[in-house]
Parts: sequence; C-alpha cells; structure tokens
Amino acid sequence: MALLSILHYPDQRLHTVASPVQQVNGEIRKLIDDMAQTMYAAPGIGLAATQVNVHKQVIVIDISESHNQLMALINPKITARDGVAEREEGCLSVPGIYEKVSRAERVSVSALDRDGKPFTLDAEGLLAVCIQHEIDHLQGKVFVEHLSRLKQTRIKIKLQKLQRETM
Repeated sequence: MALLSILHYPDQRLHTVASPVQQVNGEIRKLIDDMAQTMYAAPGIGLAATQVNVHKQVIVIDISESHNQLMALINPKITARDGVAEREEGCLSVPGIYEKVSRAERVSVSALDRDGKPFTLDAEGLLAVCIQHEIDHLQGKVFVEHLSRLKQTRIKIKLQKLQRETM
C-alpha cells in the first residue's frame, strides 16, 4: 500500500469528471487499498479517486470511530433522496475549511463492492452526507461550490495565502 498525494482546491484536476470502472480487478483493489491508507493517514472519513488524481468512479468511506468499517463504492449512483439536512462539512482537498452545506437527509445508493459485486445501501445522517460529498467529487464538484460566490472567493484567497506561507 502507498500513500497518495491529495489534490488541493482550487486545482483544476478536481473538476475532472470520473469515468466508470469497466472491470473490477487487482488494479482497482490496489487503488482502494491505497486510497484507504491515504484517507486514514490524512485523517478523513471519505476519499474519492478524483482527489488523488485518478479519474475513475471509486470512493472509500469509513465513518466509524475505530476506523474498521471501510466501505468501497465503485460506480456509485444515488437512486433516491429524501429530506433536507444542513451539516458542517470539511474536505481533505480543502484543508482547514468547514462550512454548512444542505444535502439530502437520506439517500439510497447502488454500487459495486471491491469484488465487483453489486449492492444497494440506504444511508442517513453522516453516512448520507459523506456519500453525497464523495459522489460530488466524482462529478467534478468540490463541496465549497455549494456555497455562495462570496464564500468561495474568500476560501480561495485564504487557501492561496496558506499555500504561500508554507512555501
């Protein structure tokens, strides 16, 4: 397993739309393992392949306190949404920024697991938010793009300033 580099907003590669995985094979399983190691090390609770500059429809999520309930979703599709909830979100690609975002309170999703077997999942609360957040990445969208233009501009300026300070 290897730690992967996480792209940081406003890197344009974060706006690349991911392609569906054609075949779940050893290469995809290695990607899942590397993404999981990267997510845990960051630390985070979700990571999309787009964030590590691999433009395939693969996400990993683990919202457990003990980091032992890893889920891999390949070619995930939201099939139903219900309710509206506003929660504070953060993102490994937008370090140090936390903002409230409105999303569906509950979602149903279909995907393939790490062995290529199809499954469906009903999620609510934090898991539902995380799934929607990561699927947004696969569609080339970062969570701050749910915010007003003014907030987006302020965030870009703040991140550029932080980047200059660390150079």
